[in-house]
Amino acid sequence: MAKDKKKDVKKSERSVRPSIAEQGARTESSSIKLTDLQEAQTSAAVSDKDPEEVEEHPVQNTPQYYDEPVLTQLIVKSYEGEKVHGLYEGEGVAYFEGGNTYKGMFSEGFMHGQGTYTWADGVKYEGTFVKNVQMFNGCYTWSDGSYYEGSIENGLRHGFGFFRSSTHPVYYIGYWYKGKRHGKGTVFYDWEHTSWYSGDWVNNIKEGWGMRCYKSGNTYEGQWEKNVRHGRGRMRWLTDNQEYIGQWVYGIQHGYGTHIWFLKRMPASQYPLRNKYIGNFVNGERHGRGRFIYASGAVYDGEWVCNKKHGKVRIDNNSENPSTLGSDIELDVSSLLDLLPGEERQEEMKQVEFAVLRHITELRRIYSFYSSLGCDDAHDNTFLMTRLQFWRFLKDCQLHHSNITLAEMDRILSDKTPLEEIHSPYETLLFRTFLSRLIHLAFHIYHKEHKDKGLYLSKCFVEMVSRNVIPTACHIQGILFSEQRRTVFVLSYIDKCWEIYRTFCRPNTRPPFEPTMKMRQFLWMLNDFKLLSKQLTASRLVEILVKDGPSLHDSSSINLEQEVCSLLQEQLKLILENVANSFPSARMGRKYKLEAKTGKDKEFGQWMYQVQIFFIKNFFPAYHHEKAVREKIKENRIQDAELAELRKMKDEELAKLIAEREAAEAKRQEEATVEKESSESKNTANKELEEPGAQLVPPPKEEASVIPPPVVTKVPAGAKRKKK
Repeated sequence: MAKDKKKDVKKSERSVRPSIAEQGARTESSSIKLTDLQEAQTSAAVSDKDPEEVEEHPVQNTPQYYDEPVLTQLIVKSYEGEKVHGLYEGEGVAYFEGGNTYKGMFSEGFMHGQGTYTWADGVKYEGTFVKNVQMFNGCYTWSDGSYYEGSIENGLRHGFGFFRSSTHPVYYIGYWYKGKRHGKGTVFYDWEHTSWYSGDWVNNIKEGWGMRCYKSGNTYEGQWEKNVRHGRGRMRWLTDNQEYIGQWVYGIQHGYGTHIWFLKRMPASQYPLRNKYIGNFVNGERHGRGRFIYASGAVYDGEWVCNKKHGKVRIDNNSENPSTLGSDIELDVSSLLDLLPGEERQEEMKQVEFAVLRHITELRRIYSFYSSLGCDDAHDNTFLMTRLQFWRFLKDCQLHHSNITLAEMDRILSDKTPLEEIHSPYETLLFRTFLSRLIHLAFHIYHKEHKDKGLYLSKCFVEMVSRNVIPTACHIQGILFSEQRRTVFVLSYIDKCWEIYRTFCRPNTRPPFEPTMKMRQFLWMLNDFKLLSKQLTASRLVEILVKDGPSLHDSSSINLEQEVCSLLQEQLKLILENVANSFPSARMGRKYKLEAKTGKDKEFGQWMYQVQIFFIKNFFPAYHHEKAVREKIKENRIQDAELAELRKMKDEELAKLIAEREAAEAKRQEEATVEKESSESKNTANKELEEPGAQLVPPPKEEASVIPPPVVTKVPAGAKRKKK
């Protein structure tokens, strides 16, 4: 008995050690590795008046985050708890040599289930164990207060999780792979959320697509490689009133691009004055073929060498433009004038220009207001209006209540726009384009009321401006653009949302047959993504979608055939209407709230966390899964078609072979039949001969042929003797 007891004790002590020993090469780690989060430092050298662009460091000291501590080969010093057959079982506490402790669930001698492991230096893991290995979900807390909560695999951060540093204002929300930031994620470098990066990561390195916002307000949005700007992207230096859109090579402007220098606005001018260069860059300098457009109107189009012009200057003179609105505004309403009698067109155009001129100050203010929505602050508001901002303007003015939807407006105004770009949120509108589109929409909405009153084009425009635009413009009705910093953050997802929209679009049934999406298809998409739940029901989604458009429903039914002009607009509406509250982990949310200070910052931090969770952990992964399923289905269909074709070919070959065999068999049978008939006829003849009493008829006697006798020649006797 004593021997058996000793064996059981030794067996129980060894039961915790095996899986720990499996960690092999991992040495005892109450000491903690530090990994760098520092931003890579580069400079974009643009000589002459280009700013010397240096990526700003979020903090002066190198921000760091901790590696996970590992379970090492430990020896159980003592154990408190239950045992079954000498093995630790149920809830208990194990004390290891060296000071490490474990309190939690055991199974068959292993740490298995929920438990808390504390290292001697104060580092703690609280979460799930599977046979002595940290797995699934858990929380690491380091001795200095740094914190991680999220997915765990083999003791490493793996999957979606949140990390916060207590020694630096740095925290990361996103995906991990074997302990490193990998996939979609966002890192913040200060508590005020003014310095951050959101985008793709590969092994702790910014690589892929991402948006970087610096503390100064400068922003970069585009492609990255090895922590620096590389590929196509846009850099905006708000502090220097400059912008570059084009190719980058390891942090330097290199390739084809556009660089703009914004100047101060002149009184009564349409836009702030600006110099613009469009052409080739080499190592940050204008070099090669390029076109420089000066604010004064001068244009140089030719060769450049090291930022210097290498040719002649050409002056474009637009002073002969007879437009009443000035040389910088030329309305494009020729398609409307073509509907009028030829003798009335000139007068109609003149009256339209007068009508625009009477309201031009107010319209410029409205254009400036909407073109800055969702953009970082810039000197003198030098932004161009996008279609997404134009949609917000149209909705605020309630023009979509006039028996015409936003999608139909896009089609009316599409003109020569490629089909796939008719509903693109990226299209930019100059001020003169903005005015021209208002005139077009005014005609389509009000022409029936003024058609018989003469010179009705200008009257339609005045009607719309006085009834819809001036009373309601600049009063944001939707949630999307209601707060600037929220809008800037959310719009960082615009590229992915536009990709999803185009993926799930279907050709319209009416001309020009462009890809579009109906509300019903939008609901189907979310259902395919498995995002519908008890909190996010189909009826709740419909309520939110029709809230901003009363023309979409009546008292008895809802029209789900209405088109969704932008997935981004509708999807963000869902999130901002607090639908995303049903997705984040409550526990992680509480921890995240502690990041910010108080009041609005705290509320904004929680909101930003919810949006991040919804997009990165729910919406985008669901899209990628559905896309993979569709591609697999497409591959299967192609394979099935190929197999069907192969079967058809084999069936044809088999039918041909069978036909050949049948023909050969028929021929053989025919030959056999002939042979059989021949044999039967012979047998019949033989039987007739063998019958008794049968008279044999001799064959006819042949007449003997007469053969002449041989001729005998007599030899003389003398000759015969001589021969002897």
